[in-house]
Amino acid sequence: MPNLHDIERRIKSVESTKQVTHTMQMVAAAKIRRAQLRVEAATPFARAMEELLGNIGRMGSCAAPLTKPHDEEKTALIIAMVSDRGLAGGFNSSILRRAERIMKECQAEGKNVTVITCGKKAIAYFQYRGIEPVLAFRDLSADPRVEEAETITDYIINNYLEGNIDEVHVVYNHAKNAAEQVPIERQLLPVDLSYFVPDGELFKFGGIMEPDADNPDLPGSIEYEPGEEEVLDHLLPEYMAGCLYYLLIDSAAAEQAARRNAMKNATDNANEMIETLNRLYNRVRQGAITTEINEIVGGAAALED
Repeated sequence: MPNLHDIERRIKSVESTKQVTHTMQMVAAAKIRRAQLRVEAATPFARAMEELLGNIGRMGSCAAPLTKPHDEEKTALIIAMVSDRGLAGGFNSSILRRAERIMKECQAEGKNVTVITCGKKAIAYFQYRGIEPVLAFRDLSADPRVEEAETITDYIINNYLEGNIDEVHVVYNHAKNAAEQVPIERQLLPVDLSYFVPDGELFKFGGIMEPDADNPDLPGSIEYEPGEEEVLDHLLPEYMAGCLYYLLIDSAAAEQAARRNAMKNATDNANEMIETLNRLYNRVRQGAITTEINEIVGGAAALED
């Protein structure tokens, strides 16, 4: 059984750790709201772009270059969005495992795979496995910027149009709410316009589209000038940059929520450990007192004899 000095030292050590985890929990909680406000500010643009793409997709006759799959798919690109720091529970590991699974599936199909990493944890993860990212972004998760999203967009679009990349996947954590983060994987290129068409819903974009009064089962229509393909050629790069920026800030919000939850669990565990150690300390102390009393009584009895 440990002595009192060892138990006291362990209690102080756990209390010190508890102070750190509690502080990190409070800091993460303060950052969550700021991250959520950024996501809320970007949501209307992202939603409007997706609704507009959904409207064009309903026409079914568009064949913009970014929507056309290549005849032969040889190279896949994976964008992994994680954090620059740890202490966020399974936030990073869940995304990195999914990215590695997609990589193995693509390699099993005979495709070459390259990666773009957003976050130091992803850079270290892939470099340790001998995979050098084609683009690597550090110090991004705390404050995502549009410039990084545009850099990624320019790279993937140019390489897709040149035939150097045949498909692009992105893996990130979606902040479903302040307590839950959901790992998401999406294919960005080629763009599948049917992705933006809600099943069984009549699309209305800003009040422009209305049902046909004579035939309520048919949606209204929007005429695009000079044409749908020309509009898509200009719209898709803007959508891609906006989408990647939205995913980056969504991942940043999920990171802060995951860190707060992880630090709260660590603080709760520290409290439980301190209670257990205090009980052990009292039991050992009581045992020591009882032993001393027995020794005193035994010594007094021996003197009387």
